[in-house]
Amino acid sequence: MDAPQEVGGPVPTAPGRAALEVSSLSGRPGIRASGEITVVTRPSWEEALSELASNHAGVSYLELSDVGFVDVAGVTALAITAMNLPDGRVVVEHPPPHLARVLEMFWPNLHQIEVAPR
Repeated sequence: MDAPQEVGGPVPTAPGRAALEVSSLSGRPGIRASGEITVVTRPSWEEALSELASNHAGVSYLELSDVGFVDVAGVTALAITAMNLPDGRVVVEHPPPHLARVLEMFWPNLHQIEVAPR
C-alpha cells in the first residue's frame, strides 16, 4: 500500500489557535483530517474537499476521528462538495457529534453524505 500523501498540509496558525492537517487515506479513496475546521483553517479544508471531489469514484471516505470541531461554514463546504458530486456518496467517519446535527438541521434530505458516528 502507498504511504499517505499530504493533501492540504498543516495550516500556519497564530499561538493558541488549532491547526488542520489533511492526508490521503491508505487503501481506499478519501482523506483523513485532524485538528479543527474554522475560519483560520477553512482554505486548507476547502482545498482538501476539492481534491476529494476530483478523485471521487462512487464512494469517498472522510475520516474525522481526530477533528475536535467543525464550524458551520466547514460543514457547508462539505455539503456543497457532496451535492456537486456526479454520483455516489461521501462517507464521513467518526466526526464530532455536532457535524451530524448541523447536516440534519440545514440539509435534512442530503443523501450524498452518510455519517458513521463516533
